[in-house]
Amino acid sequence: MDFFSIVNLAGGLALFLYGMSALGSGLERLSGGRLEKTLEKMTSNTIKGVLLGALVTGAIQSSSATTVIVVGLVNAGILKLRQAIGVIMGANIGTTVTAQILRLSDLSSDNFFIQFLKPTTLAPLAAIAGIILVMGSKKARQREAGQILLGFGILFTGMFTMESAVRPLSEMPQFAEIFAALSNPILGVLVGAVVTAIIQSSSASIGILQALSSTGIITFSSAFPIIMGQNIGTCITPILASIGANKNAKRSACVHLSFNVIGTAVFLIVTYAIQYTIGFPFWDDAISRGGIANFHTLFNVVTTILFLPFVGLLEKLANTIIKSDQRELKQDAITSNLDERFLLSPGLAIQQSRETVLAMADLAQSNFGECSKLLGNFDPKVAERVKDNENIIDKLEDRLGNYLLRLSEKELSEPENREISELLQVISEFERIGDYSVNMMEQAQYLYENNIKLSDKAHSELDIISQAVAEIIGLAVRCFGQSDLKSATSIEPLEETIDAMIDLLKFRHIDRLKLGKCTVDAGVAFLETLTNMERISDHCSNVAVYVMGHEGNHMQGLDRHEYIRLMHSGQNQAYTEKFQEYSTKYLDTVKNLI
Repeated sequence: MDFFSIVNLAGGLALFLYGMSALGSGLERLSGGRLEKTLEKMTSNTIKGVLLGALVTGAIQSSSATTVIVVGLVNAGILKLRQAIGVIMGANIGTTVTAQILRLSDLSSDNFFIQFLKPTTLAPLAAIAGIILVMGSKKARQREAGQILLGFGILFTGMFTMESAVRPLSEMPQFAEIFAALSNPILGVLVGAVVTAIIQSSSASIGILQALSSTGIITFSSAFPIIMGQNIGTCITPILASIGANKNAKRSACVHLSFNVIGTAVFLIVTYAIQYTIGFPFWDDAISRGGIANFHTLFNVVTTILFLPFVGLLEKLANTIIKSDQRELKQDAITSNLDERFLLSPGLAIQQSRETVLAMADLAQSNFGECSKLLGNFDPKVAERVKDNENIIDKLEDRLGNYLLRLSEKELSEPENREISELLQVISEFERIGDYSVNMMEQAQYLYENNIKLSDKAHSELDIISQAVAEIIGLAVRCFGQSDLKSATSIEPLEETIDAMIDLLKFRHIDRLKLGKCTVDAGVAFLETLTNMERISDHCSNVAVYVMGHEGNHMQGLDRHEYIRLMHSGQNQAYTEKFQEYSTKYLDTVKNLI
């Protein structure tokens, strides 16, 4: 085997790996996140999980991809560890589909239909159809279908190139000696595991083994331990994916590794016990592509059946190896939805991002409620809780911003791009609501530490306007979380009412200062608090505009200034009625304070 054969082998491997990647990613994009949602909804028991794991993996041609998705779903709290175990078992079965497809190269017949089914015919036809769709179609889904076909064609082209490159090895005695040495089960398992870990795909390493089988030198005795080792090596991808994830996500990767290591150990013992007692008549015969595919399938199906009754024990083993840490579990809950593994599926990533923005909004709403109470009764413990929540909000804003920017670099549909833009804008609004709430807390702390008292009337005024601001924040959170246009349209009349209340309260407070009924220090804190409330209501108004722009299918969004101008012009009857309702509820109440 000369230098040029090695180059051809490396090139064939590159094509094979790229084809597999293109095929899998094309199928994933075409699914639009439905595969992950199916995993989430239909894993109520282990049997369902196994079937779904097998189907999903068979569709996307990669057990590593499926287990990485499972790790992400567990990290986000969507799947429980026990649900994940069934999916992981099924993924091991589903990954055997690739090897069974590759064995079609062994078909031999003069029948036209059989000849047509051979990869040597299907691969170029798929590649031709794929490139036509990729280059000629304007629709995203058709281009994705073209990528799938092109990936299929490239995968087999790489396979054929590797077969051609390794053919001279059949004449080399050294090559035969190497594979004879791999008949040692421990060495064979190690080689299979290491090679698969390097290329991070058991399907790819099985494909390489099938290509090498065309030399006629690989025997059943050398292939069996290599195939078992390949199932261990494929665990490296979810292990790497679990780095930085929460405890349960790490346990999912641990289950995958434990399942394959224990399964390999059991299968090795049984296989070699039979060989050394009864003996397999084919043990030293050359193995074909079909033999490799069949043993790969047999190994994974049998180990799954054997372990099905012991799902609980696998879960306990993972919990024993990776123990719980309460502090880490609390920290994980903050950003667990923003899992990088979901970036492979933009639809699911956007859904998870929305849920995280809503969690951020809930924290901002909670902080305002706490801070408004501190104005009349400051409590250092509550203030500390507010600061902790604000730290979480800041972390969420940072993580969400980076996550959505990375997601925007993916190939997205127009609605997905618009939704990401809306989320980026809404993140900033809720973060600012949190900031202004903290400013209110700092004003309350200043009054407390300096023993400065507000007048009873000032407290009464702040109580009423706090109720109005609490309501507008609740409307903003509801309209965003539920895509509720009714709540969104109620925000602007309430925001105008709050502005009118603030103008009135500022005017009254200046009068109190002139009459000496309030100190300057107390006055500054009072006015700062009003300003913070006014800005909070402005940000709630912005949220409403973004939601109306999105839900109303305004392609370029809604012009906030034009919308406000139209509402304030008095031409909208519903707006006028709502403004009157809020004015009666809040503004008139403030006016009537004695």
